[in-house]
Amino acid sequence: MTTTKLAWVLGLALALPLAASAQWQWIDQSGRRVFSDQPPPAGTPARNILSQPGGQPPPLAATPAPAASAPRPSGQDKGLEEKKQQGEAAEAAKKKAEEERQAAARAENCARARKAKEALDSGVRLARSNEQGEREYMDEAARAAEYKRLQPILDRDCR
Repeated sequence: MTTTKLAWVLGLALALPLAASAQWQWIDQSGRRVFSDQPPPAGTPARNILSQPGGQPPPLAATPAPAASAPRPSGQDKGLEEKKQQGEAAEAAKKKAEEERQAAARAENCARARKAKEALDSGVRLARSNEQGEREYMDEAARAAEYKRLQPILDRDCR
């Protein structure tokens, strides 16, 4: 009786690899070899099916070629592309508005700096308020300091 049991176990052990060979084998769209107990997806061409269950070779019948007039899918979502373009256009408009705002600020700074420089160049006595709010007249040292403060503004904003 143990010989019979041993024969059954040995027979099952030898039959196990046969069950494992009941697999599909094909090459997917990205070129990778796929092993599965399920058949390949419907869109897989017959030439990409390498093996199928039962040890039968894959069918050699050619699948009908797609019609030349049928449009090929591009793999891109048109709605997504439109949203992307709208987002890029909005970003460009926002950037342009920011550049225009900065240009206007530079032009205003330039005009103020030029006016201050003209006043310094005119030779007229100029006064300014100090920290206590008192009026004090600018001497030559104060005029030189004001020139020194205005020059970088003129260089940066008046191009």
